[in-house]
Amino acid sequence: METAQSRQQATPGAVTAFARFVLCGGGVGLASSLAVAALAVWVPWGLANALITAASTLLTTELHARFSFGAGGRATWRQHAQSAGSAAAAYAVTCVAMLVLHQLVVAPGALLEQGVYLSASAIAGVARFAVLRLVVFARSRSQTAAAAVRTARPVHATAPRAAAPAGPAELCRAA
Repeated sequence: METAQSRQQATPGAVTAFARFVLCGGGVGLASSLAVAALAVWVPWGLANALITAASTLLTTELHARFSFGAGGRATWRQHAQSAGSAAAAYAVTCVAMLVLHQLVVAPGALLEQGVYLSASAIAGVARFAVLRLVVFARSRSQTAAAAVRTARPVHATAPRAAAPAGPAELCRAA
């Protein structure tokens, strides 16, 4: 049986949540940057980025729901949709960063492209953390806290008490 205290412990503090966010999001982000570069060999870079961003958003939303923010299980469709909105903004940031790079440098090398892409992703990631923690998974935390408060209250069952029988005749009737 889950107690209110164990539910509260399941919801990490801001520093722990950020560390978990960086671990999950950063790991997927690094893998995504390699996947975008590999996929961009066959399709335009923007399409490669869009496809990888969509797949990585689904994966990281699940990871964040289960691990980073302690939402208590799988992400809901609403959380996926809200997370997708923040991912769309992150996608725009990475695209703009790459467009600016290609305007400034005629033929940037793969290392420079990766550096710009990862830097833009890191900036967008910090903003996504704030959105996910304060908006997307905030409702789950408040509902969990409310449930913890409801279950933490002791329940007192009261039964009507009968007056103690006064004499042997009343004892016989009471039995």
